Amino acid sequence: MAQVGATLVKQLVSLVLLFVLIVVATSANVYGQAAKPKPKTRILFLLDASGSMLAKWEDSDRMQIAKKMLANLADSLNGYDNLEIALRVYGHQFGRESNNCKDTKLEVPFAAKNAGAIKKKLQQIIPRGNTPITYSLQQTAGDFPVDPDARNVVMLITDGLDSCGGDPCETSLALQKKGIFLRPFIIGIGIAKEYENQLSCIGQYFDATNVETFEHVLSDIVNLALAPTTVSVALENMKGQATVSNVNMTFLNSLTGKAEYNFVHYLDAQGKPDQLNIDALVSYNLVINTTPPVIKKDVTFEPGKHNVIRVFAPQGELFLSHGSTSPYGQLATIVRLAGSDQTLCVQRFGERQKYLVGKYDLELLTLPRIVMKGVDIIDGQTSTIKYPAPGQLNVSSQLQGYGSLYLLHEDGAQEWIYNLPEQNSRVVLAMQPGKYRIVYRLKSALGSEFTDVQDFTISSSTTTTVKIFNR
Repeated sequence: MAQVGATLVKQLVSLVLLFVLIVVATSANVYGQAAKPKPKTRILFLLDASGSMLAKWEDSDRMQIAKKMLANLADSLNGYDNLEIALRVYGHQFGRESNNCKDTKLEVPFAAKNAGAIKKKLQQIIPRGNTPITYSLQQTAGDFPVDPDARNVVMLITDGLDSCGGDPCETSLALQKKGIFLRPFIIGIGIAKEYENQLSCIGQYFDATNVETFEHVLSDIVNLALAPTTVSVALENMKGQATVSNVNMTFLNSLTGKAEYNFVHYLDAQGKPDQLNIDALVSYNLVINTTPPVIKKDVTFEPGKHNVIRVFAPQGELFLSHGSTSPYGQLATIVRLAGSDQTLCVQRFGERQKYLVGKYDLELLTLPRIVMKGVDIIDGQTSTIKYPAPGQLNVSSQLQGYGSLYLLHEDGAQEWIYNLPEQNSRVVLAMQPGKYRIVYRLKSALGSEFTDVQDFTISSSTTTTVKIFNR
């Protein structure tokens, strides 16, 4: 018996542990986003091996120094996990006399820990021909394995401009928009100042004026590509204080329009915005999803550092109330920026909604429509708007015909507000308190003289029933 009891206890403990594991796993999914795996980074070295790379540079020539530096860099990158490198070379297969503008080749495809293959290939390259930068960039589209989550980086090392009449800037932009690679790094060796602009439009340009600078530039670029970068978004009120929070914000890729990150803004116990990891090699349009949204375009971050982005987004609150329960149910109001026809929100009565500080036009969706213009939303305050509670009109007759509803003004004038449906005149409508008129003719009637005209009154929070041709 004791043995059976011990077995039951063990089973119970196992069930409890299983339950705890399930709860913990479920809580991780419910209360927080699952940790995303760190994306793989792929760096493609695009090396100029045109004839001009044989030019003397300090105590050697440009090509020998570039080979040595790239070999050392490949060795240093071999120790990184989740990183792959590759080598594409141009201008090395044909002499300059052949004027070959398609002289480019992926010499070492992407792979992990392939520094040895790259160093071996570098030793075999001899500068010979043209500088087909544009065509080489186009070919890189096939170099990167298909992986939508990878960070694809191009590092172009060149000592000259495109000699084949292409437009490398337009090509680079087009490939970035397609998501082939992030904004490239360009290292210019011995480039005259007046030509730098023709390379800087391809990507982020670095001028290697001497061998020492070249070495530092290579190291800096690797840090830019691999160093973690963080950002805090400070949402400011009218006083410039970062007190606004709990707002959805989206980081859109400014070139592709793709939503790269979605966050709900957070302030910690000290009132400071938290730090978010972000890819600094992308330019963003930051959208603060307030009503209306605030957009900060072409936001860039300093790689490897903590960045603070300040956005002016003061908000106030709008509360709609009609003081009592409407028999028609929950009513709503169209909210627009003052003077605009664009609907920002359809806010229901009894709800509180936040809006950017400013003036708004409100349109109550009852009959007749009530419009309030220039309602002020004030920073950190609640603007309460009270409408009279509507009543309800019940047209109980189920007839086919033609009719309309009119508002009767105090001076006796009537104003059209609504056409009754032709197939079935029975309707239930929320209407503001006041005096009204219904005008109706049956579809089967043989003349205008058979028109029914009735006046009626709508009172707040009550139902008024009208029967056509039955008084």
